[in-house]
Amino acid sequence: MNRPAISLRLATMGLILLAACGRNPEAGEAPVGDAERGAATVQRYGCGACHKIPGIPGAIGIVGPSLAKMAERGYVGGVLANTPENLIRWLLDPPRVDPTTAMPAMGLSEAEARDIAAYLYTLK
Repeated sequence: MNRPAISLRLATMGLILLAACGRNPEAGEAPVGDAERGAATVQRYGCGACHKIPGIPGAIGIVGPSLAKMAERGYVGGVLANTPENLIRWLLDPPRVDPTTAMPAMGLSEAEARDIAAYLYTLK
């Protein structure tokens, strides 16, 4: 490959990475769901046993990543672009999205996943 082609490829990759590291452009599009119900669902399922989750009493887990600023992240689970539909997809069945994840499928309904996603998108 010639030098100009390599430079163009590196510049393109840099722009993609820069965009991915910035605020998620679709995070303003909160998923159809109820954030208040989502917070209650997070507590009911015990998500705080593995994750630190702002606004959820006792959610101080360190097994999974902190969910602080979830609305601003570029990725969900390190593998999906952070969009409302991808976050819901992840919440419904993480191992189906990434078979190597330690996060189990929690048996959430679609409505519960939408509510949790709505809550997580309040975390800016």
